[in-house]
Amino acid sequence: MIQGTSTFIHVGQIHVDSSPAAISTVLGSCVAVCLYDAKLGIGGMNHYLLPFWNGNGLQSPKFGNISIPKLIESMFAHGSTHRTIQAKIFGGASMNIMATEAMMIGQKNILVAKEILDEYKIAIVAEDVGGQNGRKIQFDLERGKVLLKYTSRSDLVTGR
Repeated sequence: MIQGTSTFIHVGQIHVDSSPAAISTVLGSCVAVCLYDAKLGIGGMNHYLLPFWNGNGLQSPKFGNISIPKLIESMFAHGSTHRTIQAKIFGGASMNIMATEAMMIGQKNILVAKEILDEYKIAIVAEDVGGQNGRKIQFDLERGKVLLKYTSRSDLVTGR
């Protein structure tokens, strides 16, 4: 059982917290980047829907190229450095079996996470990405571990 507070994040949200706490979300083609700093006992998670903001409207963390740097900067604001942060990435499922390459949002979401983390020189120590199933994840900030459960399409629709 995870001690402390538990925060559920939705699309376009970013949350950074300290141990003991947990952050959770449900993912389909969306991706969540989990950052952990064991030295400081803090971690953060984002949840983004699309890989790139196209420049129209307001910048929003529902786009990976906005959300991931904001998450990293939030960790830096709490005292982390790129040397003390480890990353884990989840999600990016291909939820439509008939998807064409142009529609492969999940794969593009995964790619943007890997590219931005590489730009910031943050190591990816674990990932569970792609495939056909959604995921429920819970990030335990006390241990730096992510608990994962695969979901069916109906779980994502009903939010179970």
